Parts: sequence; structure tokens; C-alpha cells
Amino acid sequence: MRIMRGFVLFLFSMLMGWTVYGQTKSVQGMLKDDKNRIVAGATVKLTSKLDSMTTGSNMAGIFIFDKVKADTFKITVSNLGFERFEQEFSIPKGESKHIIPSLTLQQNSQMLQEVVVDGVPTVVVKSDTLEYTMKDLKLRDGAVAEDALKKLQGVEVDKDGNVTAQGESVKRVRINGKDFFGGDVKTATQNLPANIIQKMQVIDDYGDMANVTGNKTGDSEKVLNIQIDPKYNTGHMTTLRAGVGTEDRYQATGMWMGMREGEQISVLGNLNNTNAPLFDFSTVGGGARRGQGGGGRRGGGMFGGSDGLTKIGSIGLNYRKDFNDKLTVYGSYSYSHSNNTTISQRFQENTLPNIMQTDSVQSNSNTVGASHRFEANVEWKPTTKDYIKISPQFGYDNSDVTTGTNSLTYRSNVFNNSQAQDIVANSTAPRFGISGLYNHKFNDKGRNVFVNMNFNNAKTTKDQNAILDRLLADPNNANAPLDSIYEKTILEANNKSWNGGASVNYTEPVSEKGKVEFTYDFNKNKYDNSNKQQGFDRDGNLIAEDPKLNFDYNYDYSFTTHKIGANYLYSGDKITYSIGAAAQPSQLRGDAISSGLVVPIHRNNMNWMPIARFEYKFSRQSNISVNYSGTPNEPSVTQILPFDMSTNRTSIVIGNANLNPEFSHQLNVRFRKNDFQKGNNFFAFVNAGLTNNKIVSLSKSYFDDLMDYQTGQTNSTLVSETRYLNETSDKPFNVSSFYHYGKSLKEKTYNIMLMGGVSYNKNIGYVSTEKDDNVGQKNIARNIVLNQGLMFRYNPSENLEINPGVRYQFNHTENSLTNRTTNVSSWTPTLIGSVNITKTTIFGADLSKQFNSGYGAGINANPFVINTYLEQKFLSQQRGTVRLQAFDLLNQQTNVSRTVSESMITDSRTNRLGRYFMILFTYKFQKFAMGNPEGENRFPGGMRPPRM
Repeated sequence: MRIMRGFVLFLFSMLMGWTVYGQTKSVQGMLKDDKNRIVAGATVKLTSKLDSMTTGSNMAGIFIFDKVKADTFKITVSNLGFERFEQEFSIPKGESKHIIPSLTLQQNSQMLQEVVVDGVPTVVVKSDTLEYTMKDLKLRDGAVAEDALKKLQGVEVDKDGNVTAQGESVKRVRINGKDFFGGDVKTATQNLPANIIQKMQVIDDYGDMANVTGNKTGDSEKVLNIQIDPKYNTGHMTTLRAGVGTEDRYQATGMWMGMREGEQISVLGNLNNTNAPLFDFSTVGGGARRGQGGGGRRGGGMFGGSDGLTKIGSIGLNYRKDFNDKLTVYGSYSYSHSNNTTISQRFQENTLPNIMQTDSVQSNSNTVGASHRFEANVEWKPTTKDYIKISPQFGYDNSDVTTGTNSLTYRSNVFNNSQAQDIVANSTAPRFGISGLYNHKFNDKGRNVFVNMNFNNAKTTKDQNAILDRLLADPNNANAPLDSIYEKTILEANNKSWNGGASVNYTEPVSEKGKVEFTYDFNKNKYDNSNKQQGFDRDGNLIAEDPKLNFDYNYDYSFTTHKIGANYLYSGDKITYSIGAAAQPSQLRGDAISSGLVVPIHRNNMNWMPIARFEYKFSRQSNISVNYSGTPNEPSVTQILPFDMSTNRTSIVIGNANLNPEFSHQLNVRFRKNDFQKGNNFFAFVNAGLTNNKIVSLSKSYFDDLMDYQTGQTNSTLVSETRYLNETSDKPFNVSSFYHYGKSLKEKTYNIMLMGGVSYNKNIGYVSTEKDDNVGQKNIARNIVLNQGLMFRYNPSENLEINPGVRYQFNHTENSLTNRTTNVSSWTPTLIGSVNITKTTIFGADLSKQFNSGYGAGINANPFVINTYLEQKFLSQQRGTVRLQAFDLLNQQTNVSRTVSESMITDSRTNRLGRYFMILFTYKFQKFAMGNPEGENRFPGGMRPPRM
């Protein structure tokens, strides 16, 4: 209660602060170019020891600053296509209103020119950035940022709200250049009203070092930067929504966002059981030093289509303050509580020599959890040559998971056993970290030193109770009564880990366009884990004599790398490249301990790698880039621990203390060719990866004699065992590609988009049916996935939009050991549209039909999902909206998917939110110092409407 009271008092004091202003003066000026033409929409900033304000020039080129405190100040003007303008001014004594003579902006001959297309947004093409202005988009009143993204060439938003640009997932979002709620993409795109946005930038971001120094290393990630129109940087907006529906569905959401010069605060809240989360807690803030590894995103599906049924409650606060030109602070806190129930079916085909083994699995899982996330950033520029950034982070997760699983196993089409397993687990996971960077420019010619560091600490505590009850068939007598194996285990695990690292980067210019770069990077991952388990029979008696059910392990090890490199960088008008080499020694050190047995884990490795990056600009709208990167990866705890650490005796996992780290090579090629004057755009990329010392699995399925400790009877039962080893004779690799072609006609009234790609994965694993075989037979699983899509959009005005389309996917897998091939395919035609029946009445529908084939027994489904709504605006200035919504009219929504590994093919079918009807009321209000934007009545102002 004290924490909540403190939070409310803090929030109240922040809100009250928006109404406090001192005794001040006003400043007014006008912007023109060197040909005496008005310059509208420029960003104008006034700074002094007492002030930090930003505004924009209006249609007459005029800018105004009210409540200026200092008598002497600096005006800074920036606008695409013009040189940056800076000049100091003073207000004469006794004046309360000062008018500056017209300021003249000089055109920038070095910047890539704007490319203007009639009826479509202005597009500015830069090396790593595509910038779109919003002024010509045909958006219906009430659009949010997500709706605007859907109309940008080369950008796609799926029905779960995931954003891809040029075929790559957008990993992070920023507002005015700074992370918003830690970079959470959907939180920004689904809640920010489109009518206050001036521009959107899709950026290939290489991290803070590249942003500060221009020196790119490693792979980029797609980042979306949303720029608020400067004239709406002073004001506030509010959105409230409430809804009730059939099947006991409910929704309550709210948002308040306030902005004034140099300060912004946002508060969001959400309570619903319609599978609509407010935050994505898998997003990790950028910080000053990008973390190791990467992540993916979930595939598409209908809105509200996340697996299972989920009740969610969330609240969050985002704050930013520009104290002056030198100091900026921003950060966020997010909290969410969820309750998810998921019912799923799986059909698994195991790759084994001379035997066909299949498993049919049904499971019911309930997960109740809570997540906290706090992230902050402090950026300080003590001088014009120095820059410092500090980023602390904190998180806390806890969950209670209850899972019931029932499975049937067949070998060569003969029933082998049925199994019921119930697991109850509780876990807590606090974590914290801090990262920082320092950059110093020695001169303007390129001599520079960049230093960054990070430290992250995490701890996971887990308690688990598991019960396994297996019924065994007699392979020689199908009519014999089934024997059983029962066991209960109680597991306690405490896992601690930390990661720390630092790097130094020094560049020295050697010519007008060339410089040399020297780098050193240190990184260490440290693990300290303990694991204790006890086994019990049906009567609750401890089974002390079975080491597979009773164990107490400790393992403590670390993985350390040093990377030393040098390269030459050249940056010309057409060609940019870097070439060099790096050496990276790595060290794996530690011990695994069990019952007095100590197994040392000591490895030393040396990797040599080229440093290579190349970019060629055919024109301002066309370029190709090639990038190579190499990364070592240490074995996971499960892979390296050399003991049996299984929950039960029928599913065994044993690690390998002799494993060496992997080393992954990655090559990326990107090509872009646009002709925005004609409404054409084309993007394509190819990614290829190859791994040395790949850690692969040895999967065994064999019969073993296990005792039922209740009856004392020993039975022969099927056991699955997994071990790990390095693949040294062959190299697994993968190749993936994607292309997107878009064509706009008649002022973007008609839009055609053709996109697709193909991926190839060569997975290697070893399999065996012998208990004592620790070598196995090699299986190469080749998997090819082909995707193709054709989309069309008819959008003559903001009052009518029709989007028909079709997508096709083909998944082919072949295994070398069994010479078996399998294929699955899916056709998905869609039709999405909306129309204004009257000026204030809107009807919309969203239809999607799937035609799936080739999936395993009991998995295949061909859902036809129909969503629709009818919406009516009312109240003064149409600030109120009532929507009647129908979701999944035919009650067919489900999710079908296939995953392929080196020794198994798994087809899955999972329940999703089904049919319901809901009525929603939305009220929103916007007020800005320079007037409300056009489409001020756009529903829902700051909160994404539920999908149809």
C-alpha cells in the first residue's frame, strides 16, 4: 500500500506540474529559404541556461515561443534539405515580446534530395533510413500509428500487430529519437494517435556506437522512429474505453499523454480478457551496450489470436525530460498480471533407424504470472566533444504453472504406452543491469575514442512437483492387462548468472575519406547453479535408492572471450567499405559437482575472422550492401552438465562436459531499388549462416527395465534420452531470402504488393535405438520453406478501403537416415475492408480462410474466421464512439503450425479466443497549445480499437 500511495503521489505531482508556469516573455520569427520562399514545418529549438523549447514553423513560416525566461538565448533550426542554422539572440531590456528578423536557411547540397510522389507521402532516402511524412496518407478519423504504418511502401503489419519493414522484423520503436516504454513496438504503434505524427523513419540500426561515431559493426536491427509534429509538443490527450460482451468478455483501457517543451509523460492502463496485452515484456531496452544473441517474433494470426485464453491487467508510465541541450533523462515502468489457459494437441514423428515412432499428445496448461520492468536512460553532453550515456534496468517475473499432459506412443503403428503427467511449478526471476558509454572526439577529422560497458545479473528460483503415471502394453500379448510405472518428484533449482563486458574503439583518419580502426572487446558470462530433486512412490514414501530420481548437483562455470581487431574504413560518395581482421580467443572454465564427484570443464579456443562490410550506391534510391559477422556461442547449462538431470526416469537428459563452444559465421546481402516518382519500390535480402563445432543432439529411444516402487514389479518400458556433442565432420548451415515489390497507381488509390521468400536449413543430429550407444547414426534433416503473397489495396479516400489478398506457404522436409519426405502446405485468402455508411457511421469486416494439408493425425484444421463491426460517433465534436463488434462469427479460430528439428517433426494445434459479441464505448479528448490537429476526432485518439 505504501508503494502504491507513493506512486499515486508522484503521478499527481507530475500532473500538477503541467499547470505551473513562471513570469516570462515571448519570441517570434519567420523562416525563408535562399530564394525568399516560406519554409513551413521546420523544427525550431530555443535554448538557454533557463530554457529548452521546441516548436515548428507554421504554413506562413512563422514560429512562436511563449514563456521564455532568459534574455539571451540560441535559436537552432533543422529541416530536411537545408543546412542546420544556429544563432544567438538577445531580448532588449523592457521588451516582453521580441520579433526576430527573418531567418534564411541555406539548401543542403550534400543531403539526398526529397522524392515527392503525387498523392503519396514524401519519402526521403538515406543510407540506412527511409523517412516517410504523414501529410498525404488517406487515414480515417481515429487512426493510430499502426494504421499509418500499413500504408507505407515496404512496411507490413500482421493481425497480431507485429511490424516488418523491407522483410525484416522491427525490433524497437522510438518517439522523437528516444525509446518509448523500453522500445516496446506494439505499445507505441497501437496507442499513439496518427494525427499528431509528422514523420516515420525506418532505420537499419547498428547500435549506439554507430549512432555516435558512424562506425558500423555486427548486424543491424530494424528500428522505427516516430517523430511528433513540433506544433503538438505542448498539450495533452486522453482516451477512455469500456466494453462488455457475451461469454463474459470485458475490456477497460485508458491513456493519458501530456507534452510540453522538453518534457513528455504517458500513462497507460489496460484490463481485459480478450487476449489484448498492453506490453511485450520480451522487449529489452536498448541501453548503451547491445546484449549478446538475438530474438524472433511470433508469426501472424487474427487479432486476439494469441494462443489460449488470457485475462490481462496492465499499467505503465513513460517519462522524458530534456533539462537543457546537454542533459536528457527518459525511462519507463511497466507492470502486467496475466492468467492464460492453453489447450493444445501435438503429433510428433521421431526419426529413428528402421523404426517409425509417433506420439500423439494432448495438454492443458494454466499460467498465472506477473512482470515488472523498469528502464531508464541518462544522456549527458558535458562538452561539444564528449558524450555520456548511462542506462540502468530492473525486472522481476514470477509465475505459477499447472500443466496436465496425456500422450499415446506407437512404434511401427503398434501401441506401446499411454502416459499421464501432471506438473505444478512456481518460479521467480529478479534481474538488474546497467550499461554505459563514453565517446570523445579529438577533432572534426575523425579521430575518436569510444568506450562502453555493461553488467547484468539474474537469478531464477524454481520449485516443481511432477507426477508421472505410465501404462505399458505387452508387445507379445495385446490382450494382457496393462502394467504401470508411477513416480512423483519434487525439484528445487536455484540458478544464478551474470554477464559483464567492455569494449574500446579508436579511429584515426589517414586520408580525407579513409581511417583506420582498432578495437578491443571483452565479455564474460558466469553461471552458478544448483539443482536438487527427490522421488516418491504412490504412498508418498521417499525412494532413496534410485539415483535417477534423487540427485543434488552444483555447477559453476564461465565463458570468457577477448576480441582484438583492426580494419580500414573508406567512405566515398558511391562506395563505403571496411576490411580487416580480428582474433578472438575464448575460454570455458568451471566444475560440475555431484556426490563428491568433480568433473572439470576447461576449454581454450582461438577463432580468426575477417572484418568485411561493403556498400555501393547506384543512386540516391538504389543501393546494395554486404556484411559479414562472426560470433562464438557457449554451451547451455543443460548441454554441458555431465549428469542425469531428468524430471522422470522415462525422459533423460545428460550433458557433455567435453563440449567446445560453437562459432557462427553470418553473411547478409541487402538490395534496394526504389522509384517513388512512379510509385515503385523493391527490397530484397539474402542471409546465410554456417556454424563450426555446432552443438547437436544425440537422441535415443530404447527399452529399459524400470521398477514400479509401489508394486515392486520391474517392467520393460520405452525411454527417451538426449545427449550432446560437437559436429566436426560436417557443417550445418541455413539460407533465407525475402523480396517485396510494391506498385502504387492513381495517387495511391490502387496498390499492388507482391512478396515472398524461401529458406533452407540443413540440420544435423544423431539417433539410436540402443541404450549403450553414445555415437549414434547421423541424420541430415533438410527443410525448405517457401512463402508467397499477393496483396491489393483499393483506397480512393479515407471513407473507403478494400484489401483483398492471398498467401501461400509450402514446407518440405527430408531425412537422410530414413529417406522419408513430408510436405505441408497452406493457402490463406483474406479480405479486409471498411466503409463510411454516413459521415459518422462506419462498417467494417475482416475475413480469413485457411486451407491446410499434410499435417499429422488430428491436427489439420481449415478455419474460416469472420470478424465485423458497426461503429457510430456522437457527442460534441464526435468525441464519443459506440462500436458493436462480432468476433469469429463461425467459432472456428485455431492455430496450426509445424516445427522441424534434426530428429523430430512436430505438428501442433492450439486453441484461441473464440466467438463473442461486444459493445464498446470510447471517449477521447485532445488539446494542444497550437490548436488541435486535423482529424482531432479520430477514434480512438490514443488507444487502438479492438480488431474486427
